[in-house]
Amino acid sequence: MLEVKGLKVAYGGIHAVKGIDLAVGAGELVALIGANGAGKTSALKALAGALRPAAGSIHYNGEDITARPAHELVGRGLALVPEGRGVFGRLTVEENLAMGAYSRRDRAHIRADYDRVYQRLPRLAERRRQLAGTLSGGEQQMLAIGRALMSRPRLLLLDEPSMGLAPLMVQNVFETIRAIAAEGATLLLVEQNARLALQTCQRAYVMESGSIAAADTAQRLLADPAVRQAYLGE
Repeated sequence: MLEVKGLKVAYGGIHAVKGIDLAVGAGELVALIGANGAGKTSALKALAGALRPAAGSIHYNGEDITARPAHELVGRGLALVPEGRGVFGRLTVEENLAMGAYSRRDRAHIRADYDRVYQRLPRLAERRRQLAGTLSGGEQQMLAIGRALMSRPRLLLLDEPSMGLAPLMVQNVFETIRAIAAEGATLLLVEQNARLALQTCQRAYVMESGSIAAADTAQRLLADPAVRQAYLGE
């Protein structure tokens, strides 16, 4: 579904992503792990059309989307749950979800998708009239995921969904991610909690200093002594 070749991302003179290759097949749950500053978020923003790559190519469902802007990619079924959640704090939960469906024209089906999101994330249903800025961090993360689901994505990109959350809420968020994947969605997950990411995903890429340092099944990477020492604290 997603094929990336030689992707480079630069900010001024800083090369955040240095020519990486990666691929995600339909129905896969793939992780991109690494330390802070490794280039993970920059790579994800480029895939989502939020950053213009300096070089390389991005193909999605066989189409070259390297130069496509973010709003066009949402319409093609590619959605990003951004780092820091990015909810609209002065809008209600339901209004935030409506923003996720903004580009859709199938109005008859949107109501059913509200119900589907509320069923999957019942805490949002309880707070549908509440301003998003008054939610807890975990509830805002759930809302960011729900908002992305309202676009009916075929490929969901998640950037650091566990960041800043209490352990119990982290487990709730990852249970939601697993449930979405179990329904056949394709996901690319950027996550600093390497152990949790590898326990959740089927395959993973390890980024170091803007490059891919390793790529394998999640099970093999969990057993790799170098990965265990560098990212699992063992």
